[in-house]
Amino acid sequence: MKQNKKRKRIGLFGGSFDPPHIGHCIIAARAVDQLKLDKVLFIPAHIPPHKKHRSTSDPRHRLAMTRLAIRGGKTFACSDQEVRRKGVSYTVDTLRDLKRKFPDAELFLIIGGDSLAFFPSWREPEAILKLARIAVYDRPKVPVKRRQKGSKRVASIAGPLLDVSSSGIRTMVTAGRSITFLVPQAVERYIHSHRLYYRKKA
Repeated sequence: MKQNKKRKRIGLFGGSFDPPHIGHCIIAARAVDQLKLDKVLFIPAHIPPHKKHRSTSDPRHRLAMTRLAIRGGKTFACSDQEVRRKGVSYTVDTLRDLKRKFPDAELFLIIGGDSLAFFPSWREPEAILKLARIAVYDRPKVPVKRRQKGSKRVASIAGPLLDVSSSGIRTMVTAGRSITFLVPQAVERYIHSHRLYYRKKA
């Protein structure tokens, strides 16, 4: 008698990761636990669509920091597909690539509650919902009415509401303040050794 092969459940966690911080790692860990994922794939964007007109750190730095941030996480992996593809990194393109690579897997797109509010404005949101389920992690200071799910293709991830952000960490580094414990130790060393986010000399 032929047994049905269990479908792999893969979480996809995209973003600028400028820099990756403990909040990203905790969200991914909660997703693995609650959604019974086999793997979470971190995917640093080459150019994030919502940051086309804002400067971000070199993709090579963000990719390197993400790899350092997840080192040792048995269910975490890092993909360079958006960095290699270059251009603006649209989620729907990435999902199509991954669906070709993992045709039998069930894909879960991990996003914050703040991003869910703007999901209808993403490129081809209907196609995204067909390609993957959306897994939403609540963020602090996001009004409840903006986090209403309203779709069977949307799941929730419960966990601590950490008020930690990449922009806040960049500001702290620029101001010369400590970021110890806000980012993995290897990421902190990388930031300082490459002098990322330091105040530019006049």
